[in-house]
Amino acid sequence: MQQDLEVDGVTKRYGAHTAVDALSLAVPHGSFFSILGPSGCGKTTLLRIIAGFLAPDEGDVSIGGRSMRGVAPNQRPVNMVFQHLALFPMMTVGENVGYGLARRGVARPVIANRVDAMLKRVGLPGARDKRIDQLSGGQKQRVAIARSLVLEPTLLLLDEPLGALDLKLREHMKIELKQLQADFRTTFVYITHDQSEALVLSDRVAVMSAGRFEQVGTPQELYYQPRTPFVAGFVGANNRIVGKAIRVDGEFAELATVDGLAIRARASGSIAVGDRVEAFVRPEAVAFARDPTELPHAAQHFTGRVESLLFDGANSAVLVREATTRAGVRIALPQTGRFADLKVDETVAFGFDAQRAICFRAGNGSDVS
Repeated sequence: MQQDLEVDGVTKRYGAHTAVDALSLAVPHGSFFSILGPSGCGKTTLLRIIAGFLAPDEGDVSIGGRSMRGVAPNQRPVNMVFQHLALFPMMTVGENVGYGLARRGVARPVIANRVDAMLKRVGLPGARDKRIDQLSGGQKQRVAIARSLVLEPTLLLLDEPLGALDLKLREHMKIELKQLQADFRTTFVYITHDQSEALVLSDRVAVMSAGRFEQVGTPQELYYQPRTPFVAGFVGANNRIVGKAIRVDGEFAELATVDGLAIRARASGSIAVGDRVEAFVRPEAVAFARDPTELPHAAQHFTGRVESLLFDGANSAVLVREATTRAGVRIALPQTGRFADLKVDETVAFGFDAQRAICFRAGNGSDVS
C-alpha cells in the first residue's frame, strides 16, 4: 500500500529537553491519521517537522515516497490548517480559496472555475463573493480547508483546527471533517488533545506522551485494548484503582488497595504477586442496580452510597462510594429512564466482570503504598 507519509526515527531536542524522541510512523494514502496527546507532549513539534518549519536533529521524513531532507516548506506537497485559520479579512471567500493558485501563476479563468468547484464540494456554493466577516465559524473552517485542498496536496496537516469553536459547532464540524476527508480521499494528519475528536474522526490514532508514541492503533483498539496505563487513563473515561497484586491466576490478577478493596482484572503484561499495579474499569462496564440480586452473576459485587448524580442526557453517570473502603466509582447510567428517580445518599449495588477490567504493573509515578 502506498504510504503518503513516512517518519523514520525522527528526534528533536531543545537543549536538554527531547521534544520528539526517535519517532517512526507510516500513514497510508487516503487515510485519516490523528496524533493525540496532552499539551507539551511534542505533537505540534512533530507536525512542524513534517511541514518543514523545523528540521529534525535525527531521522527523516518522506512524503509521497520522497525524502523531504533539505526541501523548504513551500516546496513540500503539504498544506496546513491551524486553530486560528489565518484567513485574509480584506479578501472575499473566493480570493481566499484561490490565493495559493494565484501565487502559483495559474490563469484567472482556471482559478475561478476551480474555486467554484471547490466551494461547491465543501458545501458553500455561491459564497465566492462573500466577505469573511459574513461567515459563521463553521463556514470559515470550510473556507480554510477549501483553500488548502484546492492546491491538491499529498497531505493536509491540521493542528487542533476545531479548538476555537464552541461545543455544538465543534461536534457538527467533526462530522463535516470526516465526510470531507472521505469525499476527497486526501490524506489527513490531525493533531489534537481532544480524545473524542481523535476517536470519532480517525482511521488510526497515535497516542503520544513525553515525545514518544505510547500506542498506535484503531480507535477501537485504543479504547478496548490499551497497552499501557497512560493509554488506558487518557483515552476515554476510566475508573483507576491502584493497589498490590495479591494473586495471579492465568490471565487474571487480583489486587487489593491500601484500604482493603479487592478486585479481579485482566492482566496486561507480566504481573507477579506483590507487584504494584493499577487497574482500569470503564464506567459503562460497571453494572448498576438497587437490588444486588439484579446484578449479572459473573460480576464482582459491591455496595455503596450515591454521592453525586451527573446528569448529561445520554452521557449521564453516577458517582458511588463503596460502603467499606469509601473508594469512589463512576458508573454510566443505562438510558432507559429506570433510574430517573435516583437520589443522593441512596444505597445501591454495583459490579463488573473481571474480563471488562484491565490491570498493569504500575509505573514509578503511581500512588501505591
